[in-house]
Amino acid sequence: MENWADNLLQEYKENRAALHQMKAELDIDNFEDETQINSMIESMTFAIDWMETGRNPDSYRGADKRSIYQKQFFESIDVIPDITDQLYDINSKFLYMSQDEKKQLAKIFASWSHRERVCYVKHVVEQKSFQQIANELKLSKSTVQTNINRAKRKILKELA
Repeated sequence: MENWADNLLQEYKENRAALHQMKAELDIDNFEDETQINSMIESMTFAIDWMETGRNPDSYRGADKRSIYQKQFFESIDVIPDITDQLYDINSKFLYMSQDEKKQLAKIFASWSHRERVCYVKHVVEQKSFQQIANELKLSKSTVQTNINRAKRKILKELA
């Protein structure tokens, strides 16, 4: 079943083939047009590679800044709203989180990978077992445990 992305990729490939055909039909003396067409072919190939792999083709070592947008998200907005009117602890006291604590929590969230965040929240907040999380995320139990332990170490490192 094709979606819009598959259709777009197919259009890019067809148009790149048309550019190759156009280049083949050029006169030998027409250097400027050939340069322009080569540039267009190169740009289309770059876009096709990006769409097929989902990553920047120029990143040779595979070290994309994958979490840069989530880090900017956590740093740029007030992630934890002030909900003191809604939360009470066991002794009927207001629970309060200072602005510094909110920033520290946002920094911890930003330091976690997506998988660490999902595993940790499911284990601590939803109180699911390692095996339940593993079944839900289609991971091994040890992978879930490793991600949760890694998240805990990052918390301790931040609090130290």
